[in-house]
Amino acid sequence: MKKLGAAVIGTGFWGRNHARVYSELESTELVAVCDVDRDRAKAVADQFGVKAYTSSTRMLKNEAIEAVSVCTWSTKLAKEALKALKTGRHVLVEKPMATHTKQAEKLLKTAEENGLHLTVGFLMRFIPGLQHIREAVEKKKIGELVCATAQRVSQWPERIGDVGVVKDTAIHDIDVMRYISGEDPIGVYAKTGSMRHRKFEDYAQIMLTFEDGKSIFIESNWITPYKTRMLTVTGSKAIMRLDYITQELWIEDARENLQPRFPWKEPLKLELQHFADCVLETEKPVITGVDGLKALRIAEAALKSSAKNRAIKLK
Repeated sequence: MKKLGAAVIGTGFWGRNHARVYSELESTELVAVCDVDRDRAKAVADQFGVKAYTSSTRMLKNEAIEAVSVCTWSTKLAKEALKALKTGRHVLVEKPMATHTKQAEKLLKTAEENGLHLTVGFLMRFIPGLQHIREAVEKKKIGELVCATAQRVSQWPERIGDVGVVKDTAIHDIDVMRYISGEDPIGVYAKTGSMRHRKFEDYAQIMLTFEDGKSIFIESNWITPYKTRMLTVTGSKAIMRLDYITQELWIEDARENLQPRFPWKEPLKLELQHFADCVLETEKPVITGVDGLKALRIAEAALKSSAKNRAIKLK
């Protein structure tokens, strides 16, 4: 079986995980890693027996590389993803994909012009319980969707340095809400602030509104002393709750409480397997660059809403 030659740009905490998974999957071969920190790049390269680079330009001259994961700091993602696309590589770029939507639009255009896959790292979509919720909403197994609430809170992550909680954390739930509802919101109202970390916002409450009147709420922060990752979806006939950490799912209706059993699966491994399959089999990815662009646009609108203290209409 042909293996996909893969490389990773950015070998921090999350980039190391990408490198590990590429080395574990049967359909991929980790070829190289790159990081501006020479020692960090070498440590990861030595761990997986591949070549280390400190320059992505040099690394991308390696013809064995067919696909790239871009896991740099958020403000560097678009630059590195664009470089990879321009050299003919398929790209999985981590969220938030770009610093602003114009950069994201450039990535989409470049990928389309070169016939390349461009996908964004919204790995929540690969959790089995979330897929079950989406199906239940789509097929109205819980009746009409009334509301959904996401809570993604924890202490300050030391790895963060160039974006706030909206583009780093809440953007996951923005994508999840688009995914389960099958719709784009028409408006956003948000309150954000900095309680402990002055450079960027460290808490956010975001409300998304939809054409049919339903609302969705997202709470994210870096100030809570414990880590919680929960999604609650309220339908007219039942309520579904998902713990992203344990992947446990609960369903409550008027007659009974159920807890379907899904074997725990590593979302990143499912995501990178899907990325490799799409490239090798020329299939459309579940998450496209358009999904990344739309999530980023909503995140920008949330920040604008908070700054202007008013609701923002979305096109």
